[in-house]
Amino acid sequence: MPHRNTKIIATLGPASADEASIRALAEAGADVFRLNFSHGSHDNHRAVHAAIRRVEAALGRPLGILMDLQGPKLRLGTFASGKPRLARGDLIRFDLDITPGDAHRVCIPHPEIIAAVRPGDTLLIDDGKMRFRVVDKTGDVVTAEALTDGLLSDRKGVNVPSVALPLSAMTAKDQADLAFGLELGVDWVALSFVQRPEDLHEARAIIGKRAWLMAKIEKPAALAHLDAIIAAADGVMVARGDLGVELPPEEVPGLQKRIVRRCREAGKPVVVATQMLESMIEAPAPTRAEASDVATAVYDGVDCVMLSAESASGKYPREAVEMMTRIIACTESDPLQRQLMDAVHGRLEHSSTDAIGAAMRTVAGVLPLGATVAYTSSGATTLRLANQRPRAPILSLTPDERVARRLALVWGVRSRLSRRVAPTTTDHDAAMLAEAAEACRDEGLTQPSDAFVLAAGVPFGTPGSTNLLRVVLPGSAPQTQSL
Repeated sequence: MPHRNTKIIATLGPASADEASIRALAEAGADVFRLNFSHGSHDNHRAVHAAIRRVEAALGRPLGILMDLQGPKLRLGTFASGKPRLARGDLIRFDLDITPGDAHRVCIPHPEIIAAVRPGDTLLIDDGKMRFRVVDKTGDVVTAEALTDGLLSDRKGVNVPSVALPLSAMTAKDQADLAFGLELGVDWVALSFVQRPEDLHEARAIIGKRAWLMAKIEKPAALAHLDAIIAAADGVMVARGDLGVELPPEEVPGLQKRIVRRCREAGKPVVVATQMLESMIEAPAPTRAEASDVATAVYDGVDCVMLSAESASGKYPREAVEMMTRIIACTESDPLQRQLMDAVHGRLEHSSTDAIGAAMRTVAGVLPLGATVAYTSSGATTLRLANQRPRAPILSLTPDERVARRLALVWGVRSRLSRRVAPTTTDHDAAMLAEAAEACRDEGLTQPSDAFVLAAGVPFGTPGSTNLLRVVLPGSAPQTQSL
């Protein structure tokens, strides 16, 4: 498969959860597989997880697994008979009475919503198909005016865009699912409906170092705490589905660019998700607008783009991944892509790791390098190097397969398991260099006549000790700088 920098997440579901389909998606270009815990049983997810690992072993390259927690789903109650139709201007009462409703009242079984809303606030039902403005609140009864014509029906979703609800991002179901996923050994955990950094602290206390944590930005309330959320997460997903429900559609593109820029400045992997190739759920090719949407994310330098229903339940899951792969490859071959991506630079910290990363990026821009190689035990060195978006492909060597899998989501990174080179070995440097050269050749990144650069920590295997930059030129002794 040709090297590309932008990665692909493919959601698995009824159309793609068997081993043959998973392999087909991986061969088509999927780097990470998303398990959506809004659907499916634990037994089902266990079987899919095992199938991914068998495909990984067969293909000989790390595949990441992202578990996506459902989060707090806010829904209407039920109706006594059918689906009542409301016209614009009609009034309806929302209350806590679980008695089935009608066209005049219905239960919202969430006291947090009733307590938080005030006159003038907006309520969105069924992904915004029905919109209401709160006109009165008396006790536990909210009266609202319909702003659109349409039908209401049982258990439709409720969104409250103008209010930060006092809800944890993790329900009891999420906690049970998270414990199960961590036991399986997932690589990333995506936390839904994040509103504040404290939501991530709660999840982090459970996860520890067993997985990396991704914040899904899909609530307007999160935007007020964006920098703190990015700082608290290992990665961020721009989840445009719910974000587009709670915000005017015209605001979403600009917010996407703002979130991507903030993540890249902070050096955190960022994913753009939802409806990227939506028409391929039913059609064998996307619209031109959808192709442009994927390309826009690539021009911005995102780490990863994601397929949802296209690969989970659509008619053309493999074709959707193949199409996304082609769009990425074509966009990255455009010289303008590098210019636009380089308009944003990750902030450099006062650390030897970032000094080495900046130096490697400079070397990669001056010399015709075949690869930039990073030895890493925790993944931090590779992350900081990828944040610099060097021109040469990044080969990450790590002795920890969990780290290799987590890095499958990161821009430009190819991960490979390395041998543990003991730092006390007398020929330590030679062994490290020989392994790096062999790995570059095996991955098809270099020929004997190609140069490459290598970053590592001395002593090797000590997290946070990246202090060695080595330029390996063909036919000459390696040039080394230590910080």
